[in-house]
Amino acid sequence: MKIGFIGDIVGRPGRKLVKEHLAGIREEFSLDIVIANGENASHGFGLSVKNCDELLKAGIDVITGGNHTFDKKKDILALFDTKPVLRPDNYDSKLPGRGLYITEAGGEKLAVFNLMGLYCMPQVDNPFNHATRVIEKLKKEGIDNIFIDFHGEVTSEKRVMLMMFNGVASAIAGTHTHIGTDDLEIFNDTGYVTDVGLTGCRDNVIGMEPKIPIEKATTGLGGHFNVPNNCKSILQMIVFEVIEGKCIDAFKIKRFCDQEEMIITKTFRS
Repeated sequence: MKIGFIGDIVGRPGRKLVKEHLAGIREEFSLDIVIANGENASHGFGLSVKNCDELLKAGIDVITGGNHTFDKKKDILALFDTKPVLRPDNYDSKLPGRGLYITEAGGEKLAVFNLMGLYCMPQVDNPFNHATRVIEKLKKEGIDNIFIDFHGEVTSEKRVMLMMFNGVASAIAGTHTHIGTDDLEIFNDTGYVTDVGLTGCRDNVIGMEPKIPIEKATTGLGGHFNVPNNCKSILQMIVFEVIEGKCIDAFKIKRFCDQEEMIITKTFRS
């Protein structure tokens, strides 16, 4: 199966790129499923019902989340009950929603697993111990194709996840920092990237207008971050090709709003 994963979609500019280009990308690369992190899709904070429907209609099959999942609480609670929308599975089990979604892609079962790190994040259960329990259960159920969106602040937590589950998970893709990393690899049959990078504005600060981030950096006092309506934007996606639970190929797609050609970066095997 071929799995396409889009990093953090940030606001209207990110949604616009998805609507304009995803259908063509799906067809060109014969993608069986597209997963995307949508916790910033509605003006940078949370996911509304309207914007969720917009992304699903554009060709996204499953939407994952992170620390902004509950920013639009009323909307997200409705989405948990009706749409393939996830929140990190290691949030407190008493909270609504789920972080594990079992579906079919390319004629095989696929587990989409959403986790969140510990550092600089809301209170969650230990993601490494939680993942151990869940993945062991999936394996016992005969599910070998496992994709993990690990939403984390620090690179070390994401590398720990790879060191623990290489050869076990099919692919591990980091989100949250909005900054794409140049370390796409296949490590012991597991596809991995520390952070996919945002889909949205690329000419400011993590997809947001720079004024408030600059004020916060220089004075310590911040305000509400805003997503600009007009900007230079980028769509970033990783494609993982998986056979019987093992990643056999991976590459990154960059699609710029002001360039006709896509940039494709191949992986390396560790």
